[in-house]
Amino acid sequence: MTRTTRVGARRRSVLHAGAALGLALVLRPAHAVSDDLRAAVTAFARGAAVREGRVLLDVAPLVENGNAVPVTVSAQSPMTTADHVVALAIFNERNPQRDVVVFRFGPRAGRAQVATRIRLATSQQLVAVAQMSDGSFWSHTVDVIVTLAACVEP
Repeated sequence: MTRTTRVGARRRSVLHAGAALGLALVLRPAHAVSDDLRAAVTAFARGAAVREGRVLLDVAPLVENGNAVPVTVSAQSPMTTADHVVALAIFNERNPQRDVVVFRFGPRAGRAQVATRIRLATSQQLVAVAQMSDGSFWSHTVDVIVTLAACVEP
């Protein structure tokens, strides 16, 4: 492959990714959560109100390969006996199973932060939910565009 061909291929892939990002932003209003995703989060929260804030889901907005997507979830908490994170959960919109993972914490954990890799079937929303020791639930929603899908059954 010549240098000109490589540059042209790279330019086309960047243009395709930009077009996909623009289309995703036009077709879906910011943080419009699907009913299935909302139901999974509500089940985790056992019907309690889930508010925005106190938790951060760090994931790249544009992912080239959905087979191993690095994500980091953290929650703001002093991690004391009286005030600590009980659990951090990650949910997705379009994978075969809505709940990806739940991490449990105690007050001795030091800080509520985890990093892992997940598979994403296609472009979708991810939601991180933190359950606090006072019974409150906090969330952060991120839209992720995946150019090469994973978790798809033929």
